[in-house]
Amino acid sequence: MAIANDDDVLADLGIKPELSRRMGVFGNFAISFSVICILAGGMSLFGFGLGHGGPVVMLGSWVVIGFMTLLVGMSLADVVSAYPTSGGPYFMADKLGGPRWGWVTGWLNLLGLLGAIAGIDYGAAAFAGAFAQMQWGIAPTDAATMLLFGCILLLHGLLNSAGVRLVTVLNSISVWWQLLGVAVIVGALTFAPSEHQSAGFVFTHFHNDTGFTSPFYVALVGSLLAGYTFCGYDASAHVAEETTDAQTSAPRGIVRSIYVSWAAGFVLIAGLLFAMQDYAATQNTATGVPPAQIFLDVLGASGAKALLLVVIVAMLFCGNAEVAAASRMVYAFSRSRALPMWQSWRLVNERTKTPTRAVWLAVIVPFVLALPALWSPAAYGAITAINAVGMTPAYGIPVYLALRRGRDYQPGPWSLGRWRKPVGVVAVAYVVFITAVFCLPQSTPITADSFNYAGVTLVAALLLAWGTWLARGKKAYQLTAANTAQPGEALLGEGF
Repeated sequence: MAIANDDDVLADLGIKPELSRRMGVFGNFAISFSVICILAGGMSLFGFGLGHGGPVVMLGSWVVIGFMTLLVGMSLADVVSAYPTSGGPYFMADKLGGPRWGWVTGWLNLLGLLGAIAGIDYGAAAFAGAFAQMQWGIAPTDAATMLLFGCILLLHGLLNSAGVRLVTVLNSISVWWQLLGVAVIVGALTFAPSEHQSAGFVFTHFHNDTGFTSPFYVALVGSLLAGYTFCGYDASAHVAEETTDAQTSAPRGIVRSIYVSWAAGFVLIAGLLFAMQDYAATQNTATGVPPAQIFLDVLGASGAKALLLVVIVAMLFCGNAEVAAASRMVYAFSRSRALPMWQSWRLVNERTKTPTRAVWLAVIVPFVLALPALWSPAAYGAITAINAVGMTPAYGIPVYLALRRGRDYQPGPWSLGRWRKPVGVVAVAYVVFITAVFCLPQSTPITADSFNYAGVTLVAALLLAWGTWLARGKKAYQLTAANTAQPGEALLGEGF
């Protein structure tokens, strides 16, 4: 199938091109790879994996979840090729299933993106606190972590406001930083220790601190190390209007980001497990970051701090890429009149061709979402849980709707062809399954602090989508009509 001109494709979809199209196929891959960020997810959740099944579950579930995510990504990429817009999943869902499908998908995706920014950048602040404790003996307080979190968000807002060219350069650096970072970390952990764990330990040892007795149940919960990490590859879709040859570049960006992360992440986790010197000490480390304890045990303070800096910088790249993706979602959803004051958030800076106001909204909201961490880690966890339970269903809905359309669905030039149906059916089933697993209790006894709030946040997100549809969406939401808005309207705002 011949690839149509990018702007002609948008015109056929009812969209007036406004953004700067300066991103190529590598840049598109780089933003999704940066958002998945194995050095963020794999490191942040390493301690969770140690207590929820241990090495055999950590590596086994990484293989299985990575493969299933690849199927979902391939199915989503097929639909992205047909609808390469900044709206991503919600635009596809609307085109394939109608306005209500688009509205619900949009709210799930948007809340997931904003929750992801809160989780990523707050995690970067926490890791920076661990570094400060190792370097200067400063014990990080909740208030200090929140202040640093705010500074990181401010930095990401400024970088994203400068334009997509700078974002693309940073994402490209991020790819090599992560891959070389994995190589350096695994290389150091391979050659430095005098003793390593055995292959039998790394590939078969089971460890359970959950309080549940069923190994199968523990394995399900433990698989969330991979489940939470493999999120965010829709970023390639959200920057499609800024990507050349978007009908093929964006789908390739999604698929490549998943399989490269899958391979590199396995090497990283295996390297950490082989080098771990003391299981209990690693779990209960005073740094609060189990991988940092492995670094300390193997390399001493200086080496540990150097590797921790590699991880922190990767997290900063990750958060910056996520802000870029979320701001494009804010811009597109506002273009469809879905958000309060939509006229403001859909404006594009004339100089940088970037939705600058959407960038700052994508920075401010995550800061507000994270504020409960000052009083309750459980409340913070409930809010940021929307990352996975919001984004994952948003990936599955367009795939399901494309399958439902059958022969009426018109694919783009990047297509699974005859494999679309079997791969899509498995992908949708997996999305339903893993979303349910996200909501399972993760430890017992269940208390206010140990309760898994993912299910609650998912229900809250769905109620929010339903309530806003009744209050506003039915009369105001128009998928592409907002493109006719005049710049002057942005100052008027519109009540919700």
